[in-house]
Amino acid sequence: MKNKRYGLFKGFGNAMTFGRSNARVYVKAQTGKTFADVAGQDEEKEALAEIVDFLHSPGKYAEIGALLPKGVLLVGPPGTGKTLLAKAVAGEADVPFFSISGSEFVEMFVGVGAAKVRELFRQAAEKAPCIVFIDEIDTIGKKREGQSGSSDEREQTLNQLLSEMDGFDGKNGVVILAATNRPESLDPALLRPGRFDRRIPVELPDLAGREAILRVHGAGVRLSGDIDFKAAARATAGASGAELANIINEAALTAVRNGRIAVTNTDIEESIEVVIAGYQRKNAVISQKEKEIIAYHEIGHALVAAMQQESAPVHKITIIPRTTGALGYTMQIDENERFLVSKEEALAKIAVLTGGRSAEELVFGTCTTGAANDIEQATKLARAMVTRYGMSESFDMMSLEKAGNRYLGGEAFLMCSDETAAKVDEEIRCIIKSAHKKAMSILTENKEKLHELAAFLIERETITGNEFMEILGRKTAPAA
Repeated sequence: MKNKRYGLFKGFGNAMTFGRSNARVYVKAQTGKTFADVAGQDEEKEALAEIVDFLHSPGKYAEIGALLPKGVLLVGPPGTGKTLLAKAVAGEADVPFFSISGSEFVEMFVGVGAAKVRELFRQAAEKAPCIVFIDEIDTIGKKREGQSGSSDEREQTLNQLLSEMDGFDGKNGVVILAATNRPESLDPALLRPGRFDRRIPVELPDLAGREAILRVHGAGVRLSGDIDFKAAARATAGASGAELANIINEAALTAVRNGRIAVTNTDIEESIEVVIAGYQRKNAVISQKEKEIIAYHEIGHALVAAMQQESAPVHKITIIPRTTGALGYTMQIDENERFLVSKEEALAKIAVLTGGRSAEELVFGTCTTGAANDIEQATKLARAMVTRYGMSESFDMMSLEKAGNRYLGGEAFLMCSDETAAKVDEEIRCIIKSAHKKAMSILTENKEKLHELAAFLIERETITGNEFMEILGRKTAPAA
C-alpha cells in the first residue's frame, strides 16, 4: 500500500516539472545556416533580411520611429524550407535562436502548456535580442470554438501565447518566427497586427528556383562535370526543396550502386523517376500478352499527346514496372514554366489521359484495369474545370466547389444543391466522353504508327522522346 501511494505522489512530482520549456537553444550562429544555404526563395529572403538588419542596427529604425515586427508567420507546403529560413535568419543575425515545436506545448494537465509558454518567453527576454521559432504553430493556435472540455488545455495555452506576445514591444529585440502549412485553421486573434505582423508565403520553387536548389545540394556531392541542372529542373515541376534534395541524394546513391565515383546526368534522371514512380522491378514476370497491352497503352498516351498542339512534348516512354505499382508510364516535360492552364490545354490533357484506354479498345477490342489512375486524374481535372475554373458552358463563371487546404492537398467539397450536383456530374461525363472520342479519332487516323511504335517499345522497353518523334515523323500535321 505504501508503495502504491509513493508511486502516485511520484507521478504528480514529475508532472509539476512539466512547466519547463523544452525549447532547444542555439547560441549565436550555432544553427550553422545562412541565407547562402537557402536557394529558390529570393523574395522570402528579402522579406526576412529586414528582420536581420533590425537586429544588427536597431538604432536607425528607432530614429524614424519604426518598430520591429513582433511576429513573422511563414506559411507554405511541407518541404519548402520554412524551418531552414528561420535558422538562416538566426545565423545571419548572429543572435540566440530558440527552436520549439507547437506539439511540445500540448500537455494532459490544464495549465501546463501555458506555463511552458511563460517559461519560454521569460528565457527569451533574458537572451534578447533573440529569435524564437515555433514550428507547426497550428498545433496550439487553432481557432477557439467556445466549447469547454478536452480543449481547455489547448485554449489556455493559446491564450497565454496571445498574452505573452502582447506583453513585449518591438524595442527589446525578441522576434517570434512561426511556421505552418495550415494557415486557415489559425485563430484570428493570433493573426491580427500587433502579434503576427507579417505573413510570408513560402511557395514551391519555380524553374529558376529549382535549378538553384539542385545546384546548392549538388555542391555537396561529387559531380561528373557535365550535369544539366536546368533539364533536371524542367523535369521536376511542382517539387519542393526537400524533394529536390532527396533527388540529389538518390542520384548519389545510384552512382555508388552502379560503381561510379561521380554523379552523372543518367543518375539524376533515374533518381527523378525513383522519386516519381519508385524503383524498377527488374524481376517482375509479365506475360507477353500483358506486355503488349501495356506498350499499346503507353504509346496511346504519347501519340495523342504528340498530335495535339496544346500538349507538352513527350520526354520518355517505358514499360518497365515500378515499385509504386505502375506497369509503365509516359513522361511529358514542358520546355518552359507554366503558371496558367487554358481551357484548350486542360481538354488536351484529358484527351491524353484517355489515350491509353483508347489504344486498348482500338487494338484489342477490350479494356483493362490499367487505366484506373488515368480515369481518376481525368475526372478530377474535368470536375475542377466545371466547379472551380468556370470552364463550363452550362454554369459559366459560377463557383460550385470550395477547395480544401491548399498546402496539404485537402479534398474540395461541393457547395450546391443535389439537383445542381447531378448536372455537374453530367457535364463532367460529357467532357470526358468528348476527350475519349477525340483520342480514339487520333489513334484511328494514326493506327499504322501506333503499331510501329508499340512494336519498337516492346523490343526496347524504354524509348526517349527523340526516338519516339523520329519514328513518328513530323510530316503529319497536329490535330486541331
